[in-house]
Amino acid sequence: MTQRIGLLFCCLTRGLPCRPLFLLGVTCHAVVGCSLLPGLEGSARLWHLSSNVSHYELGSCETEAKLALSLDFWTLSSENLIAVLPVDPVKENYVRKVKNCIFSIAFPTPFKSRVRLVAVSKEVLEDILDLDLSVSETDDFIQLASGEKIVFGSVPLAHRYGGHQFGIWAGQLGDGRAHLLGIYMNRQGEKWELQLKGSGKTPYSRNGDGRAVLHSSVREFLCSEAMHSLGIPTSRAASLVVSDDEVWRDQFYNGNVVKERGAVVLRIAKSWFRIGSLEILAHYGELDLLRTLLDFIIREHFPSVKVTEPNRYVDFFSIVVSKTAQLIALWMSVGFAHDFVPNTSDDERRYKIGNQANVGMFNLNKLLQTLNPLLDPRQKQLAAQILEGYPVLYYTRFRDLFKAKLGLLGERKGDDDLIAFLLHLMEKAEADFTMTFRQLSEITQSQLEELNIPQQFWALKMISEHKLFPAWVSQYLLRLKSNTNDSDSERRKRMTTVNPRYVLKNWMAESAVRKAERNDFSEVCLLQHVLQHPFQKHSAAEKAGYSSPTPSWAKDLRVSCSS
Repeated sequence: MTQRIGLLFCCLTRGLPCRPLFLLGVTCHAVVGCSLLPGLEGSARLWHLSSNVSHYELGSCETEAKLALSLDFWTLSSENLIAVLPVDPVKENYVRKVKNCIFSIAFPTPFKSRVRLVAVSKEVLEDILDLDLSVSETDDFIQLASGEKIVFGSVPLAHRYGGHQFGIWAGQLGDGRAHLLGIYMNRQGEKWELQLKGSGKTPYSRNGDGRAVLHSSVREFLCSEAMHSLGIPTSRAASLVVSDDEVWRDQFYNGNVVKERGAVVLRIAKSWFRIGSLEILAHYGELDLLRTLLDFIIREHFPSVKVTEPNRYVDFFSIVVSKTAQLIALWMSVGFAHDFVPNTSDDERRYKIGNQANVGMFNLNKLLQTLNPLLDPRQKQLAAQILEGYPVLYYTRFRDLFKAKLGLLGERKGDDDLIAFLLHLMEKAEADFTMTFRQLSEITQSQLEELNIPQQFWALKMISEHKLFPAWVSQYLLRLKSNTNDSDSERRKRMTTVNPRYVLKNWMAESAVRKAERNDFSEVCLLQHVLQHPFQKHSAAEKAGYSSPTPSWAKDLRVSCSS
């Protein structure tokens, strides 16, 4: 995608369809050698032979033990979820309206054809899931990652939630093509929830077939890992498998139905709960269950909030408001827009890049409406004041991030205008977001002063054709002179650590998808490798044109919600 930006300092007004709350990506190391004790989350376990006794004993966690070489003793647990949160009493797997529960038990539907593992994250397997990379080559792992095999301790669940789509309440949504396999706890004591996406029908599938297809799954796998490498909280992708099962899709909703291949992403997150998890309970008046779920979420994921504190829901809301502002500001700092715009499903451009902060405000307002039935008048007033502070939180973080992207030190009057001026020029020139800031990180001050931008800085050269570019450069250079104890080389070094050279643009993902459709997954692997180190220059990435202008074939590239 050529990242065209709108003016990023925008009014905060409108919304988003699906609002993740707690997808916080935290990297941690892993181990086998932990005994599986009753009541604990799933783990890797190993029987230890004691030299002092003649029978086997369960060993304790060993921080330096080797990674598991198979899934033989690797387990998950659903107990922490279903022991507290009610499960749908109806066990049959058919589409229906579900009430008074958080989950429905639903087993994945295996593919009928052969399944092939085409991508895996070594970092996720080894650093989070305690598995040696070689495990991914086993039949057991491929069966796990495709939904064919359920490991010990797993009770597959589909989550009930609701939400808004394009600003309108859509009612019950839920996991229509995803299965929560269970919780894994690694040697750091970190809990991770494993979920398959594209693994078959559930009670929440509505009119869908429960499947994901190759092109959307490739995008999700690559984007999840790319966002993590950029330092942005996200869910993680452990693996991608593809089948030869036929899945029919009308990608652009224009009546052109085409045959695609089914695929499954094994993805992990600290939690898959979202605002809609709470929203559906408030909507249907299930307030006791709303309180139960909120207390569970606070206890598991918000340790700074005391679950016995009368103001716990206000404290919870305050943290979510702050984290939402921080997260969206981070998205904006790398030119990322939720749902991969330009999106042909979004006729009103509700989710365009310049509207992301507005979307956050809309989501938080819906969360506040959900919490209101549990709040007394004073708490409602406090929560409303917290929400009013969201624009300042967002804007403050946004400004700090963009000051760092421009290499600015300290606080100076006019910094906001300098940032807004550049973004205005970028919008008018339809400049590439990523490469504009990266090339500002690489160009010298003397080259800028001359206003004769070398061709290698092609994104800056585009902007330099605007009549106001010299005025911006003059203001920028003057501001750089106010940096204390700084040099041009230090500025450039500092800026290259916050301005990536490579991000996953639409055309790059599309190129990989088109090759993958021909069973050539070489570019998926190349992108995965390059995007793990987005701030470093790669010869293979340069050869592939990942820091070059968008190729002509991709100028009018479109995607949709189905993409």
